[in-house]
Amino acid sequence: MTIRVVLADDQPLVRAALRMVITDTPDVEVAGEAGDGAEAVRLTAELAPDVVVMDIRMPGMDGIEATRLITTGPGATRVVVLTTFDDDDYVYGTLRAGASGFLVKDMALDDILAAVRVVAAGDALIAPGVTRRLIKEFAARPAATPPRRAELGGITDREREVLTLVGSGLSNAEIAERLCISVATAKTYLTRLLAKLDARDRVQLVILAYEAGLVAPSGSSSHTSRPGGVPVALADDVPTVTEVEQGDPR
Repeated sequence: MTIRVVLADDQPLVRAALRMVITDTPDVEVAGEAGDGAEAVRLTAELAPDVVVMDIRMPGMDGIEATRLITTGPGATRVVVLTTFDDDDYVYGTLRAGASGFLVKDMALDDILAAVRVVAAGDALIAPGVTRRLIKEFAARPAATPPRRAELGGITDREREVLTLVGSGLSNAEIAERLCISVATAKTYLTRLLAKLDARDRVQLVILAYEAGLVAPSGSSSHTSRPGGVPVALADDVPTVTEVEQGDPR
């Protein structure tokens, strides 16, 4: 199945770099391009793409508001935010708005393409550096009070354990190993948590785990990438969006 993507960025060079990579990829195609948030929302309603690759800072409606409108709409379109390191303050707001991933433009183009596939398949991810910043954001907040069961939608003790491990960045396989259950059973618990907590994907479960006080923030966290986990690996041997933007000849 071909993954249909809308590129939303006010910089034509960024859209051109992404379009160039996607054009050479048989399972992904560009369904449309938008130069601002309002146009991204309109194109999503019109074209019903699988994924929108969204910048944050755009004229008029920004990427956070556009993400909120797209993810709360009637369609199944998912949003991957792609922005610069300078946008750290927007990480939490973007994920709360419903984005399934937060990537940075210093990522390799091939990694961004891989992220589109992951999100289109129903998973979610955050670039490792952004994960550290997200944890730092939680660490700077007052200590959370012990969560009440009612706040977690009546989940079972076992589901609470799984949610805690998801919040810690463990993959399905790692959760299964930690709890001595099968990977299939771990996935079943994850599906139940998504339904009970009305979460869109794994990223929102991570946020809920932190907000509920199930996971203690730690500045020393540095998970590596694994299928089904939150962080995603970075490659350093191919051009990044930022380098294309700056005319890097590599």
